[in-house]
Amino acid sequence: MNRKKEPGKPAKGSAQKKLNWKALEIVHPDAAGIDVGGSEHWVAISPDRDPEPVRRFGCFTTDLREMARWLIDKGVRSVAMQSTGVYWMPIFEVLEQHGLEVFLVNAQHTKNVPGRKSDVAECQWLLKLHAFGLLNNSFQPSDEIRVARTLWRHRGDLVAEAGSSVQRMQKVLTEMNVQLSNVLSDLSGVSGMKIIKAILEGERDPQVLAAMVMPGVKATPEDITKSLEGNWREELLFVLRQHLELYRFYQEKITDCDRQLRKHVESLGSKVDPQMQPLGPRPKGKKIARNAPEFDLRSELYRISGIDWAQINGIDVLTAQTVIAEVGADLSAFPSEKQFTSWLGLCPTNEQSGGKILNRRTRKVVNRATVAFRNAARTLLRSQSYLGAQYRRLRTRLGAPKAITAMARKLACLFYRLIKHGHQYLDRGTEYYEARYREQQIRSLTKRAQRLGLQLVIPKIA
Repeated sequence: MNRKKEPGKPAKGSAQKKLNWKALEIVHPDAAGIDVGGSEHWVAISPDRDPEPVRRFGCFTTDLREMARWLIDKGVRSVAMQSTGVYWMPIFEVLEQHGLEVFLVNAQHTKNVPGRKSDVAECQWLLKLHAFGLLNNSFQPSDEIRVARTLWRHRGDLVAEAGSSVQRMQKVLTEMNVQLSNVLSDLSGVSGMKIIKAILEGERDPQVLAAMVMPGVKATPEDITKSLEGNWREELLFVLRQHLELYRFYQEKITDCDRQLRKHVESLGSKVDPQMQPLGPRPKGKKIARNAPEFDLRSELYRISGIDWAQINGIDVLTAQTVIAEVGADLSAFPSEKQFTSWLGLCPTNEQSGGKILNRRTRKVVNRATVAFRNAARTLLRSQSYLGAQYRRLRTRLGAPKAITAMARKLACLFYRLIKHGHQYLDRGTEYYEARYREQQIRSLTKRAQRLGLQLVIPKIA
């Protein structure tokens, strides 16, 4: 029972594959590792290049330039550092300007540092991993896309702040028992702004205020009049005036940001000539989003990418702009749609051990493009299209959370194919999807019946 195994013979069940020692060869001989911090940065190079291989540098621009010059003098060509907050951005730009290759790595891939955690040990550990080629470089768009990304993100923050001001105005009105939110769906619309302006100018008559409501409002005039009776407290009116001024201020800044964004977008290269290939009419039923920029973003995106994003259900112009601002209109950095969706965090992890899958859940990824695809998938619930029918089928079978992830991946693959191949999207409709799904189910049932020695009989529909 207790037989001794022969010397040199692997135990039963152990891995039979030999270790590939070539994988441990030096891949980046001229490497360096940087531990990024808020007030100081620690840099490590090979000990044979300098008697003091680990040095500390400050965070000022002169210190970063001194760091770059020291690395170049010591023959360093490739540098690895973690993407820590926003502290890595100045270092990244300075090192790139000096001609160094910068590897921006995920901190989760380098967190298992042996021994006690310290800045010196961290930069030396990064140097060691990078020298052996064990670190993957993170995706970084081109400089012109970074400009568009910064402007678009800043515009999104301004829109969010403006929305917060509207919510605070609604709260103040509720405290005065002015139930305007019960009769108007949007307080920042034409009717709501006119009424708030009149209230701040001293108007208190509910009938006069109700007469300012636009004709398209669904609420009855009696309900509107009742909702405009309240207790007009001076301190609450003061707070309401402050929030209204903040809302108008954010609207002005959004307009200024739109001008700067339009100027930059117009400077980007064209993929198609709108004069040779003109843009078609906007699809029926698709309205321009309220928070859309003032200029014609749809035409600019068509010129840049060659795709009319208004024709695609779920992926509207704002969603396409968000994704393009994050990754650009050239997806050559992703060899396949699988790598693109994996970078977005929309693929299952499939963690395996002992031949068994331990975890299939998607990775937690902080990515604005991923959020945009997920929000686009949610809008397909009532869409009378091929994608809408597919999402409803997935939602019934998998539940809402998994269906949103699956449909977001579907939209990401569609986005990748359209960008890569340049074809226009053609919606085949709900009926085509239902007929295709029915044929698929019939083929599946036919195979199951054949395995059981039965014959499937399909009655003709009159």
